[in-house]
Amino acid sequence: MAEAFARIHGADNIEPYSAGSRPSGRINPKAIEAMREVGYDLSKHQSKSLCEIPDIEYDFVATMGCGDQCPFVRAKQREDWNIPDPKEMPPDEFRKVRDLIEEKIVSLLRAL
Repeated sequence: MAEAFARIHGADNIEPYSAGSRPSGRINPKAIEAMREVGYDLSKHQSKSLCEIPDIEYDFVATMGCGDQCPFVRAKQREDWNIPDPKEMPPDEFRKVRDLIEEKIVSLLRAL
């Protein structure tokens, strides 16, 4: 969802990537539905591991609550947003996490 919001709000100004340390291999159907509700087709995305994104130094890396367990990704700036994994949450709570991710992305893009 973070990559999707970065694409929505960052348009042609950024090149966002999203990846995980233990990807499931598929996009969560709840995430697809939650993003469909805001007019974005997340089904076009793929579940990726960190080894599938470019091995470069990124301008910014946001981690989502893994703290000291986060794998190392080279970045000029990094933040741990401490966002809970919504995969087991009911739809209303899932939407709250979706909206929190969007708020974080919008705020980040303003700061960059």
